[in-house]
Amino acid sequence: MKALVTGAPGFIGSHLVESLIKKGYTVTCLTRKTSHHRWIEHLDIFSIHGDLSDPSSYRNDLTEYDVVFHVAGVTKAATEKDFFIGNAENTKKLLQVIGDTQPHIKRFVFLSSHAAVGPSHNGIPVNEDSPPRPVSAYGRSKLEAEKQVYAFENTIPFSIIRPPAVYGPRDTDFLLLFKAIKNGIYPYWGECHYSLLHVEDLVNGIVLSAERHEAENQLFFLSDSIHYTNDEIAKEISSALGTRALKLRLPRPCMPFLAFLGEKFNQRSIMNRERVKDFRYLNWTCDSGKAKDEIGFESTIPLREGIKWTADWYRIHKWL
Repeated sequence: MKALVTGAPGFIGSHLVESLIKKGYTVTCLTRKTSHHRWIEHLDIFSIHGDLSDPSSYRNDLTEYDVVFHVAGVTKAATEKDFFIGNAENTKKLLQVIGDTQPHIKRFVFLSSHAAVGPSHNGIPVNEDSPPRPVSAYGRSKLEAEKQVYAFENTIPFSIIRPPAVYGPRDTDFLLLFKAIKNGIYPYWGECHYSLLHVEDLVNGIVLSAERHEAENQLFFLSDSIHYTNDEIAKEISSALGTRALKLRLPRPCMPFLAFLGEKFNQRSIMNRERVKDFRYLNWTCDSGKAKDEIGFESTIPLREGIKWTADWYRIHKWL
């Protein structure tokens, strides 16, 4: 099987490329020349340098692929326009190129996000039938990208994956929480409920969606099927780090100000004024029953084990 992967140098993309190679795929990665390739440079892959916003930069370098995994996207941006360019517009451009150059493609797998449908507003985990109500520019841009995928369904067979919060080695978002807890502080703005998924389980689900015929032209939530409170997550991180953290209570109305400060230090931080709109909601849980029933998806990594692996990786690589 020949696969094209976008976003391969990133957290999720690099784990996906490793998994595909182990499964015997021939993998080509479409990346920008300026991307950092440290997680994939040692792998047996082919590379195409191009920018998704400029199809002419890569169109002529494509061969025929069985599967395209579109993992690249913008998770951090300063403006709504940047989110829509990086997620929706670039997805549309890629689909147009795939439609023109890949007449025999078996699957286009798009990595979306729980944010595309938004949080649960009634305490019941959202699922594939829940009406989308994204609460941030990031979520709205991912939902618009999904619509672009559906627009090509008559010519490009697809699968759409909506993961919840994903953690594991190489992740920089959860690293902020690990660092805070290591320093004895646990930011708290009320009891929250989350679905989570270790990156290895996510990658297994992504590959399943490409290989199972039942996943063709389908949308799936993936999670480990357990809903965690923020206290439970913090407890597991504290245990893995061997530290005790004091709960720092933060009123939700002050979160935009904290996000403003975060942008001042790092404009591409997840703590920015757009993404913080997601964090202000208290129930980000989803139901992955459809993926279990239709394509046999099962998570295999318990939270305690996954958190410990992640903490160990952070320490080994001196991120903590």
